[in-house]
Amino acid sequence: MAEVLGEKGKKEAKKEAMKEILKELHRGLPLEEAKKRFLSEIGNISSVEIAEIEQSLINEGISIDIIKEFCNVHSLLLESTLKEAVKSGTNPNHPVFLFNKENREIEKLVNSIEESINVSNIQDFKTRLKEKLEKLKEIDKHYERKEQLLFPYLEKYNFMGPSKVMWGKHNDIRALWKKAVNEIDAVNESNRKKFINEVILPLIDEVLGMITKEENILFPTALEKLSDEDWIEILKQSDEIGYCFIDVPKNIQFIIDEYNTVLSPEVAIKDNSIVQFPTGELTARELNYIINTLPVDITFIDSEDRVKYFSDNKTRIFTRTKSVIGRKVQNCHPPKSVDAVEKILKSFRDGTKNSYDFWLNIGGRFIYIRYFAVRDKNRNYLGTLEVTQDITDVRKLEGEKRLLDMD
Repeated sequence: MAEVLGEKGKKEAKKEAMKEILKELHRGLPLEEAKKRFLSEIGNISSVEIAEIEQSLINEGISIDIIKEFCNVHSLLLESTLKEAVKSGTNPNHPVFLFNKENREIEKLVNSIEESINVSNIQDFKTRLKEKLEKLKEIDKHYERKEQLLFPYLEKYNFMGPSKVMWGKHNDIRALWKKAVNEIDAVNESNRKKFINEVILPLIDEVLGMITKEENILFPTALEKLSDEDWIEILKQSDEIGYCFIDVPKNIQFIIDEYNTVLSPEVAIKDNSIVQFPTGELTARELNYIINTLPVDITFIDSEDRVKYFSDNKTRIFTRTKSVIGRKVQNCHPPKSVDAVEKILKSFRDGTKNSYDFWLNIGGRFIYIRYFAVRDKNRNYLGTLEVTQDITDVRKLEGEKRLLDMD
């Protein structure tokens, strides 16, 4: 009982300390001073504990607007912790350290692929190689974190080489991997050597060559050019894409989760702000959730060809991270696609086209991609809307199902 009372007493003391800091914040106490007091008077505290204390303060009649000010203090604390995590590329929590850690695992996997080449029995050779190739598919997360996170930050410093050259090499590796997967079932004793020499060995060479380029050119350059704040953003957003062959250190994952809780999108949206439309009105909160409930992914590129917005539903087909906001759309595509992107944008801008449709198969799913020119009532070009939808199940529909036929 004494232990329980002791815990209650600690929580009560934290609540009182938090209440005093909140009052001082409201009176104009600088955030940095509030942060120092938080550390000395409250110390380590989880988001769950903060939420409980906040609720008890609300129950006592403390204004929600005042309590919201405290989110900034908690955010500052977590930001400081993250800064310590990215002080050096040799820190186990630094994105470059995590990239390099993945590379060591990639090397092990590639070595095991090389060993599989020497298996004499053709069936064993195919079985082992299939297994290794399936594992190698995870490497895409490594490349995608570079494309979606590292490259955009390098572009901020006008360092465009990696996104124009290295992305193309990523796609070469992806193409070789796909070729290997598609052709392995047809491999026999007569064509085995050709398959190894023309597909597997080039794949191995490209993957290992990429590691060399990363660790001798890309990462040292990135460490020189990017700020601590850039690395923090990369670290925070990396989880949206994921890692290959490694686990994120638990301590840093906890900090990221805490940080994302404090800075959740809910905080940024003013629930009571009204957006007026010719056909009605919605609160900003309603609009956000309506867009994210639609069975399509939306990305909007403004009239200056910069990514301005993307929807964020749970089943998004193509990964989007916040680092893409403000990025030139031409830099969001591999080099071989840029001419096609330019053609679409030019035709929208000069009014010769209003839409384009594309469709492709990804992992057995049928993906429908549409681009629309967005214009105002005077036909002025405002930007381009990309709408992507998985229509695999839609294509299977037959006959009809009416409202009255509902189960």
